[in-house]
Amino acid sequence: MRYDRIYSSSDGESHFDEVHVELVEAEYAPPASPLNVSEPVKAERALFFSAPSTWIGDSHPTPRRQLYIGLTGELEVTVSSGETRHFGPGSVVLLEDTDGAGHVTRVVGDTSAQGLFVHLE
Repeated sequence: MRYDRIYSSSDGESHFDEVHVELVEAEYAPPASPLNVSEPVKAERALFFSAPSTWIGDSHPTPRRQLYIGLTGELEVTVSSGETRHFGPGSVVLLEDTDGAGHVTRVVGDTSAQGLFVHLE
């Protein structure tokens, strides 16, 4: 399994990266059949959000280390190094650019974007 990551380099620029997660078969919820699961990730809290179709988040760092999980709609994210990626429903992004130039986020399309932020330790 893989997900995207946004991070700041030592020069303050933000970049994309890909994180690969190993999944192993485990008895997760017996008596249900085993699932392929990763190692746990410590989280503090989670919050749902909704952004209208006209929403643009000008250049900003993430306010904290967190996971974004897309539920509906589509976000376009441009990091300060110039690369742009799109994230629709089912997307997972680890946001770690808590300092530096940050990134620009905007909702694309005619519908709002809804998602979940999971605050990490």
